[in-house]
Amino acid sequence: MKTVVTGGAGFIGSHLAQILLAEGHEVLVVDNLSCGRIENLREFQDHPAFRFRQMDILDGDSLLECFSGADWVFHLAGIADIVPSIEDPARYFQMNVQGTLTVLECARAAGIKRVIYAASSSSYGIPDVYPTPETSAIQPQYPYALTKYMGEELVLHWAHTYQLSAVSLRLFNVYGPRSRTTGAYGAVFGVFLAQKIKGQPFTVVGDGTQTRDFTFVTDVADAFIRAAESDVTGTALNVGSGHTYSVNRLVELLGGDKTHIPKRPGEPDCTFADVRKIERLLGWQAKVPLEAGVHRMLERLDDWRDAPVWNAATIAQATESWFRHLGKEDAHV
Repeated sequence: MKTVVTGGAGFIGSHLAQILLAEGHEVLVVDNLSCGRIENLREFQDHPAFRFRQMDILDGDSLLECFSGADWVFHLAGIADIVPSIEDPARYFQMNVQGTLTVLECARAAGIKRVIYAASSSSYGIPDVYPTPETSAIQPQYPYALTKYMGEELVLHWAHTYQLSAVSLRLFNVYGPRSRTTGAYGAVFGVFLAQKIKGQPFTVVGDGTQTRDFTFVTDVADAFIRAAESDVTGTALNVGSGHTYSVNRLVELLGGDKTHIPKRPGEPDCTFADVRKIERLLGWQAKVPLEAGVHRMLERLDDWRDAPVWNAATIAQATESWFRHLGKEDAHV
């Protein structure tokens, strides 16, 4: 197939592009490099079936040109992180909502056969049920989660109204090589790996008993491809490991001392995907257990050598607006 991956120079998108190439597809990566990195494409940039176009998905004319003649579009472009979304919600709406609308309209105009959208499990907020099924209430706690869900609503509405064959994948706690190492305070793996390199204690939120559905990036990329190959349309599917692991367990696997920082408002004590729907409709299951995934990360520990090293004080400063807007707790307690 001729495929386009928006956000393909990012963490998940670059793995998806690499696997698509390995499976014999043509790949055009579209990325403005505001979050993605050209280094993420290095391992396959010379592949004869690969092309790269640096551009913004809000540029509809150029995007339509990229989509011309393509079969599948994987839409992963967007901006993430909690704190920046609280501080600049308009930018998140523009990129994650208006950008998705532009992708959908260009896909419709170009006659794209399949659109697969990268949604976020953060849309569930603090779930009432574990493992969490797709029928659970949507209750986003911050603008990033809200804008990702608004993008999903557009995708599913376009599938219904315009018969655009499309699926939304709600991703749970994706980790693996090439995960982002710069920018705002973010995902636990990047924070912990930079701390490990510098011999600093791991900054564990709360008591560390909270659990996360850590899902390895190659499993997630495989879910995108299985979704594209299917005829399933107009629905959302959870993509998770089928397990949930405590942050304390992650610390054990990484090895090192730890220090504790305050629990944050709007964060669930558990993320745990009910994956029965994706197993039934796509026959997909995650294959990489946490222990094997962490081992792969440690093999490439040097990738995080230049990442910012966070500590309790800098995290408190970085998350001040998080506490101020989402809760009444004191970030410095």
